[in-house]
This record gives sequence, structure tokens and C-alpha cells, in this order.
Amino acid sequence: MTWGEFQAIVQLSAGLNMAILSFVDISLPAIKERRRVFEKAQQELERHKKTTRHQDEESQAAHVKRVSEMDQKMYLLWKEASAFSNEEDSLLKSTGVMGVVGSVVSLVLLWYSAQHYNDPISTLGKVLVALSFGSLIGAFVINFMTASQAGMLTRKCNAIRSEMHDRL
Repeated sequence: MTWGEFQAIVQLSAGLNMAILSFVDISLPAIKERRRVFEKAQQELERHKKTTRHQDEESQAAHVKRVSEMDQKMYLLWKEASAFSNEEDSLLKSTGVMGVVGSVVSLVLLWYSAQHYNDPISTLGKVLVALSFGSLIGAFVINFMTASQAGMLTRKCNAIRSEMHDRL
């Protein structure tokens, strides 16, 4: 097998590795939604904290207790989301690094395959071409998992908001 026969695979790797840079589009909408929903829940909770429409002290005290419970749930979710937010930023940066590294490796392999079109491809060459797809797989997995985690946090926040609507 020659480099020329393998060049289509190298071209595919180069093209896909260039596309990695758009993989953040997989997780970015979920991240933005998570942040928007959390902010909205915080605003709703603040409105409930300021509510003084109760007729007697007993109902006001019960309301304050329920608000405090919701506040505690939101705080715990905030802590979880805050820890994830740091990971989120790191993972998005990792995707960019993978995209650049994968693109450089793929373009070098593409250039090399053009220069050595009729030369036989070695086992090392095949391994390098296979590895050039590794950044693509890694970036996809990272962004898919990030989107899943952001979606899970959004669902938790929406559950708290729903409970807030029911109880307050």
C-alpha cells in the first residue's frame, strides 16, 4: 500500500480535524441554557424572598422557612454547577488544543503523503494516520459529555424552579 492510496484517509483526517474547532457548538448551547436557567431561578427565588403578602406571622414564618429550603437547594446546585463551570472552561480549551494539534498533524501527514505519493506506507505511517483521528474522537467525546452534564444541571435547576412554583 502506498501513501497515495492512503491519501484519501489522510485528507479526511485533515478535514475533520479542522472541523474540531466547531465542536464547541455541541456543548455551548447547553452551557448557555444552564446558565440562563440558573440565573432565572435565582431571580425567582429573590422575588419570593421579598414577598410579604402573608396575612399573619405564622403563614409568613412558614413562607420564610420554605424560601430558606429552596435557597439551600439552589445553593447546593450552585456549588455543583460552580465546580462544573471550571471543568467546562477547561474542557472547551482542551477541544481547541486538540483541534490545533490534530490539524497540524493531519496537515503534515497530508503534505508528506503528497511528497511520497508512490512510496509504500510503513506501519508507523498507518499508526500516525490512525492517531490523527484520535483528537477528533477525544474532542467529540469531551463536548458530548460537557453538553450532557450541562443538560443534567439544567434539569435539576428546572426541578427546583418547578418545586419553587408549587411550594411558594
